[in-house]
Amino acid sequence: MVGPLFEEPGGFDREGLAYRLQSLSRENIYIGGSSWKYEGWLGQIYRRERYLSRGRFSKKVFEAECLQEYTETFPTVCGDFAFYQFPTEEFWRKLFLQAPAHFRFAFKVPEQITCKVFPAHARYGPQAGKENEAFLDGRMLQKMFLRPLLPYRDRVAVLIFEFGAFGRRSFAELMEFLDRLDPFLAALPAEFRYAVEVRNPEFLEKDYFACLRARRVAHVYNAWSRMPELQHQLAIPDSATADFKVCRALLRRGRVYEEAVKTFSPYTEVQDPNPEARQAMRVLIGRARENKEFLFLFVNNRLEGNAPMTILSLVDP
Repeated sequence: MVGPLFEEPGGFDREGLAYRLQSLSRENIYIGGSSWKYEGWLGQIYRRERYLSRGRFSKKVFEAECLQEYTETFPTVCGDFAFYQFPTEEFWRKLFLQAPAHFRFAFKVPEQITCKVFPAHARYGPQAGKENEAFLDGRMLQKMFLRPLLPYRDRVAVLIFEFGAFGRRSFAELMEFLDRLDPFLAALPAEFRYAVEVRNPEFLEKDYFACLRARRVAHVYNAWSRMPELQHQLAIPDSATADFKVCRALLRRGRVYEEAVKTFSPYTEVQDPNPEARQAMRVLIGRARENKEFLFLFVNNRLEGNAPMTILSLVDP
C-alpha cells in the first residue's frame, strides 16, 4: 500500500510517484518530462549525495549520470536534445546503456529535417535566414537519424517532427505544407511510431488530420504560446489520428519561451498552476485507459515551473 505522495510537509514521496507512474505504464500510459538534467529537481527526483565529487556537488557528474536516477521514477522522457543535432552511433549506445530495458525514449527529429527557413539567429551561423535545402529530406533522415536508432527501436516510444510556426514565405496555405508533408510521411519506415507537432493554429483543419490519419501518424496535442489550449485541441473532431496518443505540455498559451525560462528557472517549484491544462491531460489519461491505447505524455518545466510537481498532480488520487 503506497501512502500519500507528500509524506510530510515539504516532503516529496519519490517512491509513491514512481509506483503510480509504473502502474500506468503497465497500461501503456507513459508520463515523463521533457529532458531530465535539472538541478532544480534535487531533493525531489534526485538525491544530491549521488553526485558528490570530493565531498561537493558536481554539476559535471550530475549531468553525466542523473538519467539513471531519473529512470527510477519515470518510465519515459522526451529527448529534446535530438532537435539540435544528429547524434552519433556512440552517443546512442551510451545513452541507452544508462536506462533499463523497460524505459521508453521519445525523440524530437533534428531541425535540419523540419526547419523550412533557418531563423535569423547567431546559432545558425551562415545558414541564418536561409532556406533549408534538407527540409523533409527523407534520405537524410534515414541515413543520419533512423538507421543509427534501429538497434534500439523497441525502446523508442515515438519520434516527433516538430514544425515551428511557418510564415507565409514558407507556406501560403495549409495545402502547400501537406503537399510536402504527405509524401514524406508515406515513405517513412514502419519500424517506429511517428507524430507531428505544428505551431500554426490555422493548420488544425480536416485536411491536416486526414493526412496524418492516412499515414498512421499521431497529431501531438501541444500546449504552446500560440496554439489553442489542450482542451480545445482535444475537442477538434478527428484530431485523434493514430492508434496511440502523444501530448507535450510545454507553455501556457500567451507566454513566450524566453519569458518562461526567466520566470521559472531553476524549476524548483510550481509557480503558475494551470488547472485547465492539468484537466486536459487527465482527460487524455482517462481516454487512453478506457480505449486501451498507448499514451505518451510529456510535461515541461516551463508549463508551470516544475514538471515533477505538475505530473504528481495528474496521478495523485
